[in-house]
Amino acid sequence: MASSTAPAPTRPAAPTTRSGATATADATAARPAVPSHRAVRISLAALRALLAWTFLWPFLDKLFGLGFATPSEKSVLNGGSPTEGFLFHGTKGPFAHAFDSVAGAWWLDLLFMLGLLGVGLAFALGIGMRAATAACALMMASMWLVTLQPATNPITDDHWMIALAAVVLTVCRAGDHFGLGAAWRRTPLVRRFGLLA
Repeated sequence: MASSTAPAPTRPAAPTTRSGATATADATAARPAVPSHRAVRISLAALRALLAWTFLWPFLDKLFGLGFATPSEKSVLNGGSPTEGFLFHGTKGPFAHAFDSVAGAWWLDLLFMLGLLGVGLAFALGIGMRAATAACALMMASMWLVTLQPATNPITDDHWMIALAAVVLTVCRAGDHFGLGAAWRRTPLVRRFGLLA
């Protein structure tokens, strides 16, 4: 008698699961892109340093009266106002006198000097760049508003470029390149309050 062999039972196909490698790749893709090319990293670091100095220099000049934009007798340390001269004599256009009522006010002078120092240090160190970018954009928009129209262009001027440079540096995580950005983001404070990154 011929023997018959029963067909082996077919195992149900295992459900398809996403591997750890795929999940990691998806998670990586979801994070902001960080440039990896050395030339790009160096360029971003240089731009970050340049932007930091753009804010730190006027802070130092106005604080000590170094004789460039601010003479010694009009320095903050000698009782001068960092906002009064600009708001009264350096503005033009339809919003030239929008802030005349607060020009030279102590609280505006304080906010302006803290803004220059805070934005400058944030970009110099590569930390807190999100908040610094928001402050930078607000300061640049205010300055642009009271100088309409710019002398060399009917719409845009360097205030726009400074604000956009700050945004680009933050999006590209330029603080990670020759800065403290990566270490700063790992601190418990920044993990809790993302705006400080």
